[in-house]
Amino acid sequence: MSVDMLLEAIPPLLVYLIVGGVIGIESLGIPLPGEIVLVSAALLSSRHELDVSPLWIAVAGSAGAIIGDSIGYAIGRRFGHPLFDWLGRKFPRHFGPKHVAFAESVFTRWGVLAVFFGRFIALLRIFSGPLAGALKMHYPKFLAANALGGITWAAGTTFAVYYLGVVAETWLSRFSYVGLGVAVVAGLAIGFVIKRKTEKMADRYAEEQGISES
Repeated sequence: MSVDMLLEAIPPLLVYLIVGGVIGIESLGIPLPGEIVLVSAALLSSRHELDVSPLWIAVAGSAGAIIGDSIGYAIGRRFGHPLFDWLGRKFPRHFGPKHVAFAESVFTRWGVLAVFFGRFIALLRIFSGPLAGALKMHYPKFLAANALGGITWAAGTTFAVYYLGVVAETWLSRFSYVGLGVAVVAGLAIGFVIKRKTEKMADRYAEEQGISES
């Protein structure tokens, strides 16, 4: 079976459910590749013969982000900081002491702005809901920033990738996958650079505060 036939066999509803589900679970605080799933689905939607709608991908991504963060907020508010000790044992690469301390300093300083802009940064994205809840952030303010950030991130990413895919397919014809591949690699490279810079900021903060990973 060719790649085209395989892609055309994917039911659009399944694509939307996967996008919303993965992003929602990531927003709970479980490190899943939500951004990669969103970008991949948006690329699928640029192939018009697949009947995958970029609008519904954006809706699914936004809903997953908002609902997942809200559930994460409730969990964080209920269990507080001991939750991060448990997460640190389960996911030490993502919830180590330096990551928790750095994220908490950002959220304490910037409040709801950290919720909004945290949606665009992988390290902060998984902290947004649970940490806001643990810090007892006022829920209506959290929900407003969460919804605005989730919609901006999901819709913005979806339609940016969608139009890149349409342009690539229009101008590169049978070589469109090259253009799509370049777009994906560029997006992932930018995400990697931002993640590395955030990691270095977390390392620097941990060093200044004398925080050990052990």
